[in-house]
Amino acid sequence: MKHESDLERRIILLALEEDEVQNDVTTNSLTDYDSDISALVFAKGNGIISGTDTFIRVFSEVDDSVNIQVLKSDGTFVESEDKVIKLAGRKTSILKAERTALNFLQRLSGIATLTKRFTDLMEGSGIKLLDTRKTTPGMRYLEKKAVVDGGGTNHRMNLKEMAMIKDNHIKMAGSISKAVDLVRENSKNVKIEVEVTDIRELKEALSKKVDIIMLDNFNIDLLDKAVKLKIPGVSYEISGNVTLENIKDKLFNGIDFISSGALTHSFRSLDLSLEISE
Repeated sequence: MKHESDLERRIILLALEEDEVQNDVTTNSLTDYDSDISALVFAKGNGIISGTDTFIRVFSEVDDSVNIQVLKSDGTFVESEDKVIKLAGRKTSILKAERTALNFLQRLSGIATLTKRFTDLMEGSGIKLLDTRKTTPGMRYLEKKAVVDGGGTNHRMNLKEMAMIKDNHIKMAGSISKAVDLVRENSKNVKIEVEVTDIRELKEALSKKVDIIMLDNFNIDLLDKAVKLKIPGVSYEISGNVTLENIKDKLFNGIDFISSGALTHSFRSLDLSLEISE
């Protein structure tokens, strides 16, 4: 979509400005030795690739004559020493854009890789893994795409996309019921999710027939009770301290979604390297 494409370009231009790409004092001092070269991006560890489109767009902003061939597309598993991307163009252009392009590719691949680790543990459960809004400021669109590349599902992209009534909203309105009524009155035709912390709040949210109920930090006993109370048309989401170590304990029949902020705030970048050859 055009909006997302424009947003991505603004992110890229900001990153290139931050790096003062056109004022590269090292590369600009060596222009007498400029020539056409080839280069390869290699994986230096195992993981899932994400961000190749952004990698390409970084180079197109610096020098659109650089030819780039993606050898491992987004969502593809790679092992150490696998060739990921092939480049051909001017030395100066490749050297200037290299770090910014790799920064995007490494981080987004790290998110996709962590997401895949979660979804592998959830395989066969029928439960979808959701991301959150706990993203790097300005990077949300790209990071949420990386979650999808890793097999996850995007939750709301922003505050406009869906209403989520959390504890502070409930305090503000005075009750779950009042908060739901006000959202329905002021924001027609939006999905409504309500966060609950105990069975009493769950019953109140169920009585309002909202779209999704987030079971925040429910232990095993509370999850069992919650599933028995579930009604048609309402989905359940588990949230709160979801880790690779405990996610299998949360795969309850009757749960529709599990969300984890860790996907976009606790990932480890995938190690990738760009090597130039004459």
